[in-house]
Amino acid sequence: MTYCLGIKVKEGLVAIADTRITAGTNTTTKKKMYIAQKDNYSLFIMTSGLRSVRDKAVHYFEELIEEGVVYNKLYKAVNAFGEQVKRVAVEDKEALERAGLKFNLNTIVGGQLKDDSEHKLFLLYSEGNWVELDEGSPYVIIGNSGQGKAILNRVLDDESTMKQALKAGFLSFDSTRVSNNDVEFPIDVVLYKKDSFAIVEHRYEKKDMEKVSELWAAKLKEDLDEIPEDWMDVSFDKIKEKQD
Repeated sequence: MTYCLGIKVKEGLVAIADTRITAGTNTTTKKKMYIAQKDNYSLFIMTSGLRSVRDKAVHYFEELIEEGVVYNKLYKAVNAFGEQVKRVAVEDKEALERAGLKFNLNTIVGGQLKDDSEHKLFLLYSEGNWVELDEGSPYVIIGNSGQGKAILNRVLDDESTMKQALKAGFLSFDSTRVSNNDVEFPIDVVLYKKDSFAIVEHRYEKKDMEKVSELWAAKLKEDLDEIPEDWMDVSFDKIKEKQD
């Protein structure tokens, strides 16, 4: 399974991708982030699904970039990557399904290209169609998303800073990690500030974030203890009545 998160706020974009690859009983660490960075051209791609499909689609897309194909708006690059996913489907889907594997690749694409008025964030489906995130939906998760959404829904909005977004994003990842053994460190973090045309990337190991994880767990316990309990009396009084 995978955990990839993209967040869009007014200040810029924040992206987090875990690196664990699980195949049967074997686990390995592999990058799930692809970055293309040139003058007035900044984009990143994160994927969740079959690794073979991901690698092939990314290689095909990378070839287009290397051959000099230029996209002036991010949605055009998203369309182009979607075409590569569909190309891989034509080549491999039937054989994969015969082997009992589902053709599956969900993708988050973010960045800003020359003629984009602002930074953009897209969710691309296996079929090659996509949706763009807007102010009403500041984030998207692909892969193992169940445990990580709650904190993002509570604290994130369009006005959040990139630092707030990264903190919330890490806590979302950490909640997923402690609940699932197929999501794990290291994590790759990408930051993109609006109109900068400069993506920065950093990898965090588990030892780098242990103190933050421990602080978060302690804070949760403290906050739990501070929640008033008088609202529970009506329920616990029923226990006393049963005992009497």
